[in-house]
Amino acid sequence: MKKYLRGTKVYYLGNWMYQGYDPEAFQKSLALMVEAVQGEKEDRLFYEYLISVAPTQADKEIIASIRDDEIRHNLMFKKMYKDFTGQDVMDVTEEGFKKPSSYTDGIQQALFGELKAVEKYREIRKGLPDRHNRDLVFEILTDELKHAAKYNFLYTENRTNGHEKSEPKNEKAPDDWIR
Repeated sequence: MKKYLRGTKVYYLGNWMYQGYDPEAFQKSLALMVEAVQGEKEDRLFYEYLISVAPTQADKEIIASIRDDEIRHNLMFKKMYKDFTGQDVMDVTEEGFKKPSSYTDGIQQALFGELKAVEKYREIRKGLPDRHNRDLVFEILTDELKHAAKYNFLYTENRTNGHEKSEPKNEKAPDDWIR
């Protein structure tokens, strides 16, 4: 239901009044929350796999901390969705994940997954009608950026410190590069 207050649209959602938000963007936010929650099983399997193949205990601990944050984010999105709609997010049946060809490929995949999540969560935040929930999504966004930085660290460490089996190097002279 909408009313006008001094020329500004005011929408009522349940018993709450929200001034100046876009109901279409809100519906998009709800749909994206469902997407974010439904990928949980696949993400959890992927993180468990990375932990199982991580070459060092430090790597395992970093990935486990990211996994734990992701579980918390998932619960936050589920609660937010239920608060807005009164409904639970339906679970998707049987998801699996594609095993990466190597640990560093998995880390790279995770890094880009975190960055993709940032884009999705920005869209969710944009459509939310109140500051409290936008602040919660901002917290999740900043965690995702922190995760991307950690995965970047792991990727760099594993590529440069010999944890990854490297291909034989072709020593080329600068003239060979030009050709």
